[in-house]
Formats: sequence, C-alpha cells, structure tokens
Amino acid sequence: MTTDPGKPHQNVDEELIAMLRYLRLGRLLSHWDETLETARQGRYSAERLLKYVLEEECRTKSTNAARRCPNARLLRRQRANIPEMLEMETFPWSRQPKLDRKKIMSYYDSFDYMTKPRNMVWLGPTRCGKSGLATAFLLQAIDCGQRGYFVTFPELLQELFQSLADRSEGKVLRRYLSYDCLVIDGHRPQGGRVTWRWKRRRWDSSLR
Repeated sequence: MTTDPGKPHQNVDEELIAMLRYLRLGRLLSHWDETLETARQGRYSAERLLKYVLEEECRTKSTNAARRCPNARLLRRQRANIPEMLEMETFPWSRQPKLDRKKIMSYYDSFDYMTKPRNMVWLGPTRCGKSGLATAFLLQAIDCGQRGYFVTFPELLQELFQSLADRSEGKVLRRYLSYDCLVIDGHRPQGGRVTWRWKRRRWDSSLR
C-alpha cells in the first residue's frame, strides 16, 4: 500500500528512512510496502527489483518535473516538429478493429518503451493509424520530460545527404542521436550507406 513519507513506516527503520530521504528516493519511500509486495508477487530477482525501483523513480521524477513546468512541456512539444498533436485519447479505435488495443495500451501505459530503450516499428497500409499511434507515444514521452522529435523519412534523408555535401554530417548525427524519443514517419528502404550508418549509430547509442 502507499504510505505517507511524513509518517513513520512500519517496515522501515529510521536509518533507512533517513537514507532514502538523503538520496531523494521519494517514490520508494512513499511506496515501500507496495514495492515489496509487487516484488513478492512477481518473484523478482534482486536485479529485477533494483531495475524496477529505478524505473519507477525515473518515471515519477519525469512526471513531477513536467507538472511543475507546464510551459516547458509546451515548449518541448513545439520544438518536436510534430505536424498534428494526435493524442492517444482521441485515437479512432473503432475505425481500426483489427488493432490489438489491449496490447498497444499496455506498451503505452507501462512507458517501458522509454525506460527500456527499444525500437518500435509500426507496419500497415496507408491511413491505418501508424502516424497517429507513433505521435501519441512521442507526446507521452515529451510530457514525461523526455526530448522528442518528429521527422518524415524524406526530410531526414534530404538533411543527411545535405550534411554530406556541406561536411556537417557529425553535427547532424549528434543532434538526432541526442533525442530520447525519435519518430521517423514514412520510412522506406532507401538512402544506402548514409542511412545505414546513421541507424547503426543511433542503435549503438540506445544500448549504452
């Protein structure tokens, strides 16, 4: 259960409470019993428990930061180059009955596409909702304090080839690699070595 960080904890001694406060692990301090119960029910290993605690702390801090600075959130949205603010709440599920809504919302609600960096690929015919879903995930990441960006594949390809011509490739690559969440819309198997090199560097950076 959730506990009040300002009151004594039945299962936490005063020394541990002091350490948690010193390290500013507020989420763990206020959800101590709940965290232990989750670990017991899930039969977490020591490694999995530590990872879970850190993931929850990061998510809580990002969410709190976004709430404290709503203007910063709006600014991040504006800088993300998103053509249309397509929120998950407005996605037309009734028009796409073949989509596994439960599975997609599980990915969305867990936020582990950010806490466990990975590539997500949306496949399907034209106007099936790929861009809308990708945008919804991007907006959630931005609202939780992450740096995000939206770019179409033709725009990306043009920028990469232009960077080769003016010798700014390194600068362009560093900029795209710096985003926590990057949406590339309308990807096509084009671009040859330059896009392969860029994809490889972004993939390598996500593993660090």
